[in-house]
Amino acid sequence: METRIIDRKLDILRDKLLLLGGTTEKALYLSMRSLTERDSDLARKVIKDDKVINKMEVEIDQMSVEILALQQPAAHDLRFVISVAKITPVLERIADHAANIAEAAIVLNNEPEITQYSELPKMAEVAGEMLQTALDAFTSEDSELSRSVIRRDRDIDDAYNRIFDKLIRLMIDNPPLTTGAAHLLFVAKHLERIGDYVKDICELNVYLIEAAFIKHKKKI
Repeated sequence: METRIIDRKLDILRDKLLLLGGTTEKALYLSMRSLTERDSDLARKVIKDDKVINKMEVEIDQMSVEILALQQPAAHDLRFVISVAKITPVLERIADHAANIAEAAIVLNNEPEITQYSELPKMAEVAGEMLQTALDAFTSEDSELSRSVIRRDRDIDDAYNRIFDKLIRLMIDNPPLTTGAAHLLFVAKHLERIGDYVKDICELNVYLIEAAFIKHKKKI
């Protein structure tokens, strides 16, 4: 009976985490849409909805503590709860970056449009795909899939470096566009940090599945 109780609680905890992950994915998608479509109302919605994500984080934290205290999980179940407890704030931070992108969009929507950032939407698309795959790897407990996502972080870093160089040159060559270019740099940095956070999620996936810590290791 006790095993069935903890299994049900772990299933609920998994569902809550995946709901948080899906809501975070949506926040990232909508924040970039508010930027590319110059939609300030949509940007304000992303910022407002961040409170919902914060509430979801608190609920998952409370349930994780309850399971650890009352159910005393062991082995894989213990790693699962620990992984969820660590992944949850990472997802919340990704959502914060999405809200920051939406805030930048509001500023940018009042500035002259800059067209020299075609790589930014692609960078956001890769970050979104990485996040979705990381959550799929968590659900299926697939460590190899997690490792493949970790390797994709290099694509995000490379894109950030290219965008950085282009926008710096734009600011030098066209000073009136400096404000807009600077905020686009902020957006690029938020996306680069999201890639790092997705990498953290995948490292926790590997810990869950293999009981191995791979953070800071050169060979993934």
